[in-house]
Amino acid sequence: MMLIPTYLAPSSIEGLGVFTRVPIKKGDAIWRMDERFDRVIPVSDLEDAPEEIRVFLDRYAYPHMTRPGFLVLDVDDGRYMNHTETPNTNFSGPEVGYALRDIAVGEELTCDYREFLFEEPIHQGPRNLSLVAA
Repeated sequence: MMLIPTYLAPSSIEGLGVFTRVPIKKGDAIWRMDERFDRVIPVSDLEDAPEEIRVFLDRYAYPHMTRPGFLVLDVDDGRYMNHTETPNTNFSGPEVGYALRDIAVGEELTCDYREFLFEEPIHQGPRNLSLVAA
């Protein structure tokens, strides 16, 4: 669950990105796993799931770092965070993501997908820009 106010906007990295509405200081927590809202989904549930759900989860969910066989789906803007090899956040722990440096208002929040995917990230094409509110 994002701990700071964010918004979605077109990203120079890929499709949509997550941008901060407030200044963030180095070391500040920006995300915390909250199973009341963030979904933890058994991979086995995907076997009988409709294809559109499997496609959605393939794009937006990621493996749980400490619970093999489970995926995490962020329910908020966090699922739109883009990958870069020089991120401004750290998600190497399973419960909290934090800022690696000061982040200015309006700056895109980025992370290194390899911290939780355990493989090289694959860009899957632009996200639906019609989801961006004016």
